[in-house]
Amino acid sequence: MEQVILVNTNDEPQGLMEKMEAHRKGLLHRAFSVFIFNNRGELLLQKRAAHKYHSAGLWTNTCCSHPRHNETVIAAAERRLQEEMGFTTPLHKIFDFIYQAPMENGLTEHEFDHVLVGYYNESIHPCHQEVEMYRFVAMDTLQEELQQQREQFTVWFQIAFAKVYNWWQKQPAFIH
Repeated sequence: MEQVILVNTNDEPQGLMEKMEAHRKGLLHRAFSVFIFNNRGELLLQKRAAHKYHSAGLWTNTCCSHPRHNETVIAAAERRLQEEMGFTTPLHKIFDFIYQAPMENGLTEHEFDHVLVGYYNESIHPCHQEVEMYRFVAMDTLQEELQQQREQFTVWFQIAFAKVYNWWQKQPAFIH
């Protein structure tokens, strides 16, 4: 039984709850979203597998999930990056935000989301139970895709991308 860490708006733990129950009740819990860039400044996206319990078949950031009890956000993100995309790379946090959004199946995402970035240019070996396909895409191209085909992307990615894009624009030219 997978559990999530319930938190308050300051990300202070308030207890544990079974993951699906927390999503049915729409309770605020800790999560993370990983954004991996290559040396051309392109973002690695994944298309969620068709059988995922929500947002199946939609494009999203490189990986995302929930830390386990007594697991740091960074350790959880590194673990899930390996499990979902088949590689690890150093990650660092750039910001966090809270969002709440109803899903298509009666569940509600209500997350205190820690956004992490890293850089990677080697082979990718995704777990096909988690990831249908992946691609690197230029940030400006992705901005246009989100404006024209919003429904092809997960709700949390739509929210986080605007914030990541603002961060990305302020980075040194070598990642653009």
